[in-house]
Parts: sequence; C-alpha cells; structure tokens
Amino acid sequence: MCAQSTEFAQALRDAGLRVTHQRMTVMAILKDSVDHPSADELFERARKVDGAVSFATVYRTLSALEEAGLVRKLTFESDPARFEITPAAEHDHLVDVDTGEMIELASEDINRLRRALVDDLGYEIVAQTTLIRVRKKPAP
Repeated sequence: MCAQSTEFAQALRDAGLRVTHQRMTVMAILKDSVDHPSADELFERARKVDGAVSFATVYRTLSALEEAGLVRKLTFESDPARFEITPAAEHDHLVDVDTGEMIELASEDINRLRRALVDDLGYEIVAQTTLIRVRKKPAP
C-alpha cells in the first residue's frame, strides 16, 4: 500500500468511516486533481479506475466524505458544485469567466486581513469561501 493510500485509510478511520475502495478512489482522484471536479467529472474519472462504480456510489461517497470533513464542497452561485480535499489552509478561488478554469489563490496576507476584519467586528470565522471571477487581460 503506498503512502498516500495509507494516509487516506487513516483519515477515513479517524473520521469514523469504513475504508472502502470507492472512498479511497474518490479521495485519490480529488488529491490528484489540478482542477476542482464536479460530481459528474468525479464519476467519469472514477469509472476509468473502476468500471463498476455507479454515479450513486460516487454521490454517496462525496456526501459521507464531506460530512466527515475530509472533502469540501464548493458552491458558487448557479454553477455546479465542485469538490476538493479539505485544505490545510484556507484559500480563495479565481474562476476564469471565459474558460471556466478554477485557480486556487493561497495568500496568508489575505487570510490575516480577513481574520483581522472579522475580529474587529467581534466575530470569528467559522467557514469561508471566496470566489473571484476573472478574465485574462488582452495583450497590449
């Protein structure tokens, strides 16, 4: 068993979930994804790994992983929900309005400013998701 598989199995056990092939497959796909796939995209990728996986299994697996805090569901306006492994550090997302590409924007400066602004108002952050829609600037 590779280190990544061992890490996933332990994360599932720590979350009180059974270690199943489907859960391991979904977590591996998410970990290896450079994008933030939708449930449909995850299903397509999972079918390439295991042709017996059903959409219902992928959907139930995502739900269980999200409930356990191992996966984060990203919902932005009317776009389909997208998924990522729950990050170690908060980050924002840029979405290219022309291509649909989603880019992670990790900045401790932004996180520090966000915490300070919320703290000044007498609150603490429970969860946050920021989406910034962008478009490439035309070449000069």
